[in-house]
Amino acid sequence: MFVACQKNEVKLQDPYAGGKASLGIEFSTKAPYPAVASAGETVEINVKGLKKYEGKFKLYVNELEAEIVELTTDLIRFKVPQDASTGGVWVTLSNGTANLDNQTYFGPALQIAGKVSIEPSFAVVNGSDYPINDIFRVPSGSFLLGGAFLDYEKTKTESSLINRIVLVNALGVLDNSLKFGLGANGVIYSINRITSGDQNGKILIGGAFSSFNSRRSNRININSITRLNVDGTLDTTFTDVVNLTPNDPTKNRDTIPAFNGGVNTTGNTRGPLVRRLFNFNNRVYAVGNFNRYAKTFYERSTYDTKVYDYTSISQVVRMEMDGSMDSTYRYDKSSKVALPSSNGSIVDALQLADGSLVLVGDFTSFDNTNKNRIVKLKAEGTVDETFATGTGANGPISSITYNAITNKIVVAGNFTSFNGQPLMGVALLNTDGTISSGFTFPSISGGVVTFAAQLNNGKIIVSGSFDHYRNILRQGFMVLENNGTLASGYNNTGIFAGTVYDMLEVVSPNGYPAVFLVGNISRFNNNIVHNIVKVEIQN
Repeated sequence: MFVACQKNEVKLQDPYAGGKASLGIEFSTKAPYPAVASAGETVEINVKGLKKYEGKFKLYVNELEAEIVELTTDLIRFKVPQDASTGGVWVTLSNGTANLDNQTYFGPALQIAGKVSIEPSFAVVNGSDYPINDIFRVPSGSFLLGGAFLDYEKTKTESSLINRIVLVNALGVLDNSLKFGLGANGVIYSINRITSGDQNGKILIGGAFSSFNSRRSNRININSITRLNVDGTLDTTFTDVVNLTPNDPTKNRDTIPAFNGGVNTTGNTRGPLVRRLFNFNNRVYAVGNFNRYAKTFYERSTYDTKVYDYTSISQVVRMEMDGSMDSTYRYDKSSKVALPSSNGSIVDALQLADGSLVLVGDFTSFDNTNKNRIVKLKAEGTVDETFATGTGANGPISSITYNAITNKIVVAGNFTSFNGQPLMGVALLNTDGTISSGFTFPSISGGVVTFAAQLNNGKIIVSGSFDHYRNILRQGFMVLENNGTLASGYNNTGIFAGTVYDMLEVVSPNGYPAVFLVGNISRFNNNIVHNIVKVEIQN
């Protein structure tokens, strides 16, 4: 049985009723002329329908208002404003009436000429699939990259895996001359190189991993730190182990990492397990968020099962070249108790030429003394009270860098004062901890600073999530003079997106300063990048 119903007529509402009528303004798809322009230079863009609104609109270059020089029925000429950076051009109409106010029409992007750009010979296209945490230069002129990535430049194959460490040349191109094999089974945060002694030239890696170049599940015999040979292979040796199956003589001995030492934690970490590794006077320093030193006790281990020996020690440990813990450093052998370290997380660290360490992060005490987010340890491991940072930072410090040429330290983070002075996220320090004379960093908005480092010429690279500095548009990246002012001609770049974890200064093929930036980076100067970019900084 079918039932019929009477259909009621419904009058539908126009979903666009009340909307503003189109004003007939249309930008051409043609690029601006010139396509690359400097501050003060006149630029021409094709646009129709704008002439009849003359005097009723403003034109912007990446948020900065530009002076209009000429307007015709099909083009507009304007002067590039001072402090302009690469980005879009648009017009916003306003005459005090509802049909015009705040109607915006977007035009093409305009590239601003300046002294900062992606280095022209940089050949990386696809970069890495996950963040790059560290970059380290080796004597050959190539660079080691370590991180969380599982591919680089989309070159991974089933027979040629890439796991968290690669060697690249000065162009960023993959160099397969080192034999990393399967790489690490966990994140690499730090890479260093031994430069003296019997292990000269070998590579140290640290992070959060338990094996290197192994498919065997029972090869879990690394505690987040290990040493590689100069050819990239795991530095190994042989040892006798307990054999529970005497009929199988192949399990009488085992191939093991030659560096038998490392760290781990009994709970959740408050940051990277091993953030930095250092090498000084034939000893290895590890800094991170661990709470015990670990070594494999092979005398009671079998071929398939390992027994570990643990020593409680937090955040900083020094080891001999064989991996054994140096119990004279931050550890009382008689009481078997280590110094307490911080009440928070260690985010970054550096080592000075005398072997002392400077640690930063999110803590307010260190070794039971008030230390706000920064502390210096003497070469023997105790707190250096002469390091004159005073009240320190009033918020977390996310990075610390040192330039041996300028002899300055730069710290960056989410703080608004340092040692009582109003510094909104960056502080330039002398090596005694005092603030460098004349340096100011008065205002930041739209986000925070996450990284800063000084170049050999004294200029300072700053990156983060901010969008304005000193009320001038700077979209996540800027170059400062050593007094904290924006460097003229060096702030032409557009949008930067991501977080820099490390920077390495080099010389470009043109003879200019250049830097590799690595981290979790997706955009530089409006260009899509994949965790690594090489930036040229002209003189």
